[in-house]
Amino acid sequence: MKLEKIFGPDLIRNKIHRLGAQISRDFKDRPLVAVCVLKGAFVFYADLIRSLSIEPEIDFVRMSSYADNTTSTGKIVFSKDMEISVKDKNVLIVEDIVDTGRSVSYLSRVLEERGPKSVSLCALIDKQERREVLIRVDYTGFVVQKGFIVGYGLDYAEKYRNLPGIFQLIPDE
Repeated sequence: MKLEKIFGPDLIRNKIHRLGAQISRDFKDRPLVAVCVLKGAFVFYADLIRSLSIEPEIDFVRMSSYADNTTSTGKIVFSKDMEISVKDKNVLIVEDIVDTGRSVSYLSRVLEERGPKSVSLCALIDKQERREVLIRVDYTGFVVQKGFIVGYGLDYAEKYRNLPGIFQLIPDE
């Protein structure tokens, strides 16, 4: 596999600071629960939370639809649930990448059933190549049209999460 750099660390850092400022303005004086979708979003989530000027409650869920593949299996595995209530609070789902839209659509439905005031979505990468579900990304880091993306928390078979930038994974010919 080869790696082709798409976004470097400085560009990512600047984008996260802008997202943090926008989220802070939008949720000023409103209760917010920021929910990290593990594992891929953990690096982005940590940097995003530190860039906020507000103090949200934080929680985590773990879901997957890729296993060790470069395409979604279509089956969503929801293996870790939140520990705090979202009733009457604003919820911000923080994802590494929105691709088909299935996983985040599923999570949004689960959270909506719990009675929040609102559910918003923040994604580092909004990748539209394989979108199957109409989903609105309220806070977008970068739009990518195609390719399998790794680095900065995103992985392929649990590899490449540690890369400081975002790369397209290109199979050897």
